[in-house]
Amino acid sequence: MFVIKERKQTWFLVALMSLMLLLVACSNDEESNSDTEGNSSTEQSTTSSDNTSTESTGDGLSGKLEIQYFVGGYGDGWWKQVIGDFQKQHPDLEIVEHAGPNINTEMNTRWISETPPDVVYIDGAGASETQMIAEGQLMDISEFAKGIKLENGTALLDSFISPAEEVDGGKIYSLPLVFDTWGTWYDAKWFEENGWEVPTDFDSWISSMEKIKADTKIAPFVTTGQHTQYFHRGVLNPAFAAAGGEELLNDLNNGVVEAWKKPETLEVLKKVEKIAKAGLIDSGFAAYNHTQSQMNFLMHKNAYIPVGFWLPNEMKNDTPESFEFGFTPTPMNDSGKPLALVPDIRTIAIAEKSQNPEAAKAFLEFIFTEEYAQAFAESTGAIMNMKDVDLSSNTNVQDFLKNINEMINNPGAVHTYKRYTPDAELQKIAVEITNEIKLLIIDILLGEITAEEFVDKMVKKAEELRK
Repeated sequence: MFVIKERKQTWFLVALMSLMLLLVACSNDEESNSDTEGNSSTEQSTTSSDNTSTESTGDGLSGKLEIQYFVGGYGDGWWKQVIGDFQKQHPDLEIVEHAGPNINTEMNTRWISETPPDVVYIDGAGASETQMIAEGQLMDISEFAKGIKLENGTALLDSFISPAEEVDGGKIYSLPLVFDTWGTWYDAKWFEENGWEVPTDFDSWISSMEKIKADTKIAPFVTTGQHTQYFHRGVLNPAFAAAGGEELLNDLNNGVVEAWKKPETLEVLKKVEKIAKAGLIDSGFAAYNHTQSQMNFLMHKNAYIPVGFWLPNEMKNDTPESFEFGFTPTPMNDSGKPLALVPDIRTIAIAEKSQNPEAAKAFLEFIFTEEYAQAFAESTGAIMNMKDVDLSSNTNVQDFLKNINEMINNPGAVHTYKRYTPDAELQKIAVEITNEIKLLIIDILLGEITAEEFVDKMVKKAEELRK
């Protein structure tokens, strides 16, 4: 009897210990799942683009691929799509996404500690390609880029609307992914209802604004006075480019004294002065932030506004149903000359310290296709920087973007001028010049200084910085 009782106790103890181990294991699993669900959305590890398990095929890339991308007005839908499709092709590859509106700040320590992600989309606050190149953070991808071919056999470098930038004696450190630009917006439906012509040069723009003012009693033009870079990039830069080409555009913004003394520069500012003197500018613009100026525009308190491609997406929740966005390169060009566009390019690059350069290069090559260019236009309301992408039959792309795309690919009507990234030594000068321009924009639009006074002040500033 004693032996039987002892065995019963032993089995009871074994069962109890097994139960306790099972409970501990379950508890650990729950804690692990809880931690995963609570992680920030700025970092996501992907091993499959859907909820089903993907067995290894033995083909494709492996290891870890980290991708950093800024999420702003374009959203992250396109990124999710291309990364998911890339994952399907390479099921053994672990893809980690670092994304969000503050991702450049959040990832700064990784770059400083020389443990960066493999791929970086350079956009948003805190991102400076010039600085990254100067600090040796980006890989020289010149030879790799020259070897990339599209589906039709065309070299990728020959397929960009705005070419890849070459620095340091012809080296390529990034590929131009997004073609954005600043221009002038209007309500196409409102214009059609009132018989107002869309301007094609400065004289027709002045005539258009004068007619609109007479018909509606509103000030036709509005911009934000709190963020004068909108006028600088949306009006002045295309005007400078139309007047003197890329050389004048870049020299002015880099503080070259002789450029500010050129007659073409004064002619551009005389046009700005003419708009102000004619009373065509909203008198309250100086106090408006960008949102207020855009709201006024949508409510037909004004008819023209200079903004980038993101305007329709940014204001989609506030846009009246009857409003139909129309866009034109800002018509500061002389009659008979093509409209001028100055691209605002967003690039993608590979880190010099990439731990998986093979996968990083494969990803860059993967995204530059007709399919993903179409998807980009659908998802973002902007254009991938690729020529001859026909959006006309894509029912998921808004009409204004189709018109812009057609316009950009028509060199007879529109000429594209590139604002080159200044060398590291010129960066400080360029920043100071920009700050001075932004201050003087307010003064000339309010009619407090003349075009000649604007030029004189800029010459003095450029001379001071160039000493």
